[in-house]
Amino acid sequence: MKDSKIKIAVNGGINYGAKLTAKQLMVLAKHLGDEEELELTTFQQLYVEILEEKKEEIIAEFKEAGLHCYPVGNYVKSLRTCNFCKGSEEEGMPVAIELNNRIAGTPVPVTLRPAYTGCPVGCGEPLMNDIGVMKTRDTYSLYIGGKSKGNDASVGQLFKDKLSPEELYSVVEQLIDLYGRQGKKREQFHKFVKRVGNEALLEHIK
Repeated sequence: MKDSKIKIAVNGGINYGAKLTAKQLMVLAKHLGDEEELELTTFQQLYVEILEEKKEEIIAEFKEAGLHCYPVGNYVKSLRTCNFCKGSEEEGMPVAIELNNRIAGTPVPVTLRPAYTGCPVGCGEPLMNDIGVMKTRDTYSLYIGGKSKGNDASVGQLFKDKLSPEELYSVVEQLIDLYGRQGKKREQFHKFVKRVGNEALLEHIK
């Protein structure tokens, strides 16, 4: 009987670009068969299949090597970010890390893609994703409802601006919670935003 496998997503965490060390690559290769492949996603993640019966043990080994592990499926994906070219403090890397820790892996009706960029250049493409965060000077602007694919692709709309880090965390968490409770089965986030409307969403935000 063939051993059962499950797919998980891994990356090197939020840092200066999407990078992996030689040690991390070696740990990943250890759990791949000769014919198996790693799938690189557009969201700075690698999909890897691991033995289900050894899931906890393998994930612990990945984490020991500095890899971050996330579930695959209808969850909030890990935060896609820019490369923090002007430095961690100026572009808010600590805020991006904290936001990711708070929301990544949260169950939702359909996979939700959040993105972050540390300046108005927008390298992290925040306006093209479900939830987008843009740092401007010392505050944060939040965009929602972006859609990057299809002939109805559209940019996200400004939802709130001039947010402090704590305000940002709170608003994003409340939005995701609301989507989790009121989103219809298989309803994509941009459709949820359009159906409910920004004004109604704002009424639910404390």
